[in-house]
Amino acid sequence: MTIAHRCGLASVSKGFTALAVGALIDDGVLSFESRARDMLGADLPLVHDDVTVGHLLAHTSGIGDYLDEAHGEITDYIFDRPLHLFDSTEAFLPVLDGHPQVSTPGSGFTYCNSGFVVLALVAERASGVPFHELVSTRVFAPAGMADTGYPRADEIAGDMALGYLDERGDRTNVFHLPVRGSGDGGAFTTVADLALFWTALFAGKVVSDSTRGSLTSALNHVPSERMRYGRGFWRGWESDAVILEGYDAGVSARTWHDPSSGVTGSIIANTSEGAWPVIAALHWS
Repeated sequence: MTIAHRCGLASVSKGFTALAVGALIDDGVLSFESRARDMLGADLPLVHDDVTVGHLLAHTSGIGDYLDEAHGEITDYIFDRPLHLFDSTEAFLPVLDGHPQVSTPGSGFTYCNSGFVVLALVAERASGVPFHELVSTRVFAPAGMADTGYPRADEIAGDMALGYLDERGDRTNVFHLPVRGSGDGGAFTTVADLALFWTALFAGKVVSDSTRGSLTSALNHVPSERMRYGRGFWRGWESDAVILEGYDAGVSARTWHDPSSGVTGSIIANTSEGAWPVIAALHWS
């Protein structure tokens, strides 16, 4: 591992999805009030017709989750379909389907991975641009993030860090994650690119200031995480820091920006637990 290695980000990627949607909102293609059903058509019939883009971004849609993080271990094998089939956003439809609505849209915060894959699908269909290309052109390119993307797990380059299941041992996460991520995770990047990301975001290079404000403003307190949540972005429990965090088999990451000081920080690790002791040592939250 070197400072230039690219690491997986897991749910840090949700911030990129939110910004791709935000760019379409700036374009007038979507709005926070846009109904997901208008893009889903007959797909995913168990998603309530009143679910909006805003609900999905804020984890208040109440839809059933294909990946329930509240049960089991992070290193459990959760997919019952061959992972090589998950090579596009549309390919996630079979695992997104069949999960009943668990609460009324807008009734409360429940972290939901499915919601961000549905967002990727909505953004892709609304724009007519494949999701990975959309994020690349509307988020990574304007931010100057040349070393960031959604690589296939079976086509990794030499500067990509393998994700290990344990601090010791040689078993990787190759059988745990989709071959290519979608709206809820799967991006790889460097700490240098994350620094570029925050600078560009708060300079108005990715989305408008008003859209950035809507995405990053805290809407819900989440006591279990000691953080607040907006639309795709966490905020500090007591601070104004804007935060993205990821945790998965072979991945742990947190990156943040303090708008008052302009200071950013990024910690990425290629094990499930590697980032957290460093965060704790910094006494930062």
